[in-house]
Amino acid sequence: MGTRVIAFANQKGGVGKTTTAINLAACLAERGRKLLLIDLDPQTNTTSGLGVETGPGKSVYGALLGEDRLESKIVRTKVKHLDLIPSELDLAGAEVDVARAEHYLHCFKKALLPLLALNRYEYVFVDCPPSLGILTMNAMTAADGLLIPIQCEYFALEGLSVISRLIRKVRESGANPGLEIEGIVMTMFDGRTRLAAQVVEEVRKHFGDKVFHTVIPRTIRLSEAPSFGQPIIQYDARSPGAEAYRALAREYLKRQAAPPAVPPPAGPPAPESAPAPIPEAGASTVPAPDETEVAGKQD
Repeated sequence: MGTRVIAFANQKGGVGKTTTAINLAACLAERGRKLLLIDLDPQTNTTSGLGVETGPGKSVYGALLGEDRLESKIVRTKVKHLDLIPSELDLAGAEVDVARAEHYLHCFKKALLPLLALNRYEYVFVDCPPSLGILTMNAMTAADGLLIPIQCEYFALEGLSVISRLIRKVRESGANPGLEIEGIVMTMFDGRTRLAAQVVEEVRKHFGDKVFHTVIPRTIRLSEAPSFGQPIIQYDARSPGAEAYRALAREYLKRQAAPPAVPPPAGPPAPESAPAPIPEAGASTVPAPDETEVAGKQD
């Protein structure tokens, strides 16, 4: 089995996308899986969240334009088995420069192919910007699957409707006919509110088995960990957030081992209303509300 490329995307910011990319990757690495996490977001939150310094020339920018090789940008993180390609603020300029290139939607895929040929990693996770611009579209064109973290709030379904339509367009345009939803992760679950449970129930109603049973609780520790440049399993290994992401990693691997199921509809209807050496760089599960009692309280 070759390297699987998974893009983490949601056009809405503040939904736990980067938190999920970092912590799922760290928990899979803890279980011995070899991963590369690529920070494709000019805000550099994934980079800083893993305690890696950013700077000019460290990102995928040059590789997107055919001037560099991605493998030359890889650095090790403090998490064993987890490597990173950092981001930089100047990556925002790629939205303009890549758009001028021929076959502009395939720039990232073209840059990624030599790295994938090395077969160094089991998974390549790509953390996309919180938008549906050129960088996100490039990631979707290169990805085998799309993992969508969404917050347990009212506007979740509206956002899913938008991204589901975009997935259909990517397939139908021929840019990536095999693109599918890898899974949907419900984040920032607050068991004290009825709304959170209702949102989870509604998303499961439309997307079925695509929604992970593991739900990530809203916790203070998860919010604090990035400021210390650590995934939650290093910052507070016994916290509900750490337990939740470990459970998500177990469920993710179990799904990878299972035979593929018939894919559900792409989404709900629109709501009416030879590489150089790599340098060193400086829970509980909460099943659906109707299945069992919520386990995992806020820190």
